[in-house]
Amino acid sequence: MNKQIVLTAKDLSKTFSNESVQQHVLKNLNLNIYKGDFTVVMGNSGSGKSTLLYALSGMDRPSLGTITYFVEDNNRALKKTDGGIEISKLSNDKLALFRRNHAGFVFQQNYLNDSMSAMDNVMISGLLKSKNRRELASRAKELLAKVEINERDSRKFPTQLSGGQQQRVAVVRGVINKPEVLFADEPTGALNSQNTTNVLDILSELNGEGQSIVMVTHTVAAAERGNRIIYLADGVIADECDLGSYIGDYKDEQNPYREQAIERHRKLKDFLQEQGW
Repeated sequence: MNKQIVLTAKDLSKTFSNESVQQHVLKNLNLNIYKGDFTVVMGNSGSGKSTLLYALSGMDRPSLGTITYFVEDNNRALKKTDGGIEISKLSNDKLALFRRNHAGFVFQQNYLNDSMSAMDNVMISGLLKSKNRRELASRAKELLAKVEINERDSRKFPTQLSGGQQQRVAVVRGVINKPEVLFADEPTGALNSQNTTNVLDILSELNGEGQSIVMVTHTVAAAERGNRIIYLADGVIADECDLGSYIGDYKDEQNPYREQAIERHRKLKDFLQEQGW
């Protein structure tokens, strides 16, 4: 069955200039992101992983090339004749509006507002799109409960929460507006092992419910949550690997799919080894 493309990047390039030196981080890169996929981007430091994520999400503009989303949008001024929206050519105001409605983002550092409660951090993002406070508050409470942030903790300021709790709030903030794609840049990089597992479990659950995710990571444990692994090298896609859906931790002896999970783990390790990772 053919997958539905949610966004496509064509001939994507990104160059940074420093005085007389130019650094070509992305080089004529072509990529499709498919609806419902958990796409993981890996590669050595400096390969262009985060730069690609920022470009695809509209957080930064490419130097050359196009990024087109195939989503429903009420703003007809954004529509192309083929039904896609080419965000790389939008004005800054329209790009901000599009990103608010269609792309969620989870950073390695959560960037929560310390002067607002966890609930308010989520609500303020939601209110940028929806003015129905009652409906939005209901969704925020439901999502926070799903990530095990109870009502009492939702009223606390970020500094009163653990690092893991803060990152879970950041995930909720990223999906409160029901984005077509949730982007995550090393979302567990600043967490301990237990909180890392908790956040990855949340992302896996969201993906199981149909959320499209694109995540940058440098760890095998995080990469195993994806079904599609893209490996970047020197600003281009060196190769990719289809892992199939996540079927649980291969280390878990109670996992009924443990043998398949072990084989899946080996496939990923072999793929990364082939890339010289």
